Amino acid sequence: MKLPGKIAIVTGSGSGIGRATAKLFAQEGARLVLVDLDEPSVATTADEIKQTGGEALAIKVDVTQPEQVSAMVDEVLGRFGQIDILVNNAGIIRDAMSWRMTDTDWSRVLEVNLTGSFLCCRAAIPSMRSRNYGKIINTSSISALGNPGQVNYSAAKAGIMALTKTLSLELARSGINVNCVAPGSIDTPMVKSMPQHIIDRMVEEKVPLRRMGHPDEVAKLHLFLASDDSSYITGQVIFIDGGVSVGV
Repeated sequence: MKLPGKIAIVTGSGSGIGRATAKLFAQEGARLVLVDLDEPSVATTADEIKQTGGEALAIKVDVTQPEQVSAMVDEVLGRFGQIDILVNNAGIIRDAMSWRMTDTDWSRVLEVNLTGSFLCCRAAIPSMRSRNYGKIINTSSISALGNPGQVNYSAAKAGIMALTKTLSLELARSGINVNCVAPGSIDTPMVKSMPQHIIDRMVEEKVPLRRMGHPDEVAKLHLFLASDDSSYITGQVIFIDGGVSVGV
């Protein structure tokens, strides 16, 4: 096992990449704290983990609300006494061309994707620093390099890259590794919300491997970054996109 006894918080773990990551971490011995705004979905993830003998605590949290994030971390510390791993995976899309984008859609995407990641980091870091150990994994996207119709999402995901690099410098002497995963087209409910003909065209025209990625493939990268196998890696942005970023 790669994560025996580790306490791992995974946000956005009600479905997709977050669910796959949580389940894999549990298989590798971690005790999971599952965070999502969708209470029924995150409860399902917890049940699936428990059915295979794992331990999981499901908590409904809006990651854009500082008091909710702080309360979640306090609950985790009260129950487990420590935080070893934080995977900031919660995210949303509200797509539109820039001239049609509403103030609400701009703000909400920045709040959930970027501010939410920052708030979770800020709340978890003191516990990690007190033990000189921690693994923080943030979630960017290939869209950070630019994608028409996603000016809000692209800006947020580019911000996460900068957040990751800055935190890695601030926290290196505290024994905390901070890295970032940037997925491309992954077969998740969020991507599947796009029209199928757009997905098909995107894969055919832009993805060298000519297929979508699977959440389990991203989860395995998360596992590597969360384990001590990656102990000398920090401040990195790792694209998992079927080769799209090579040609950008």
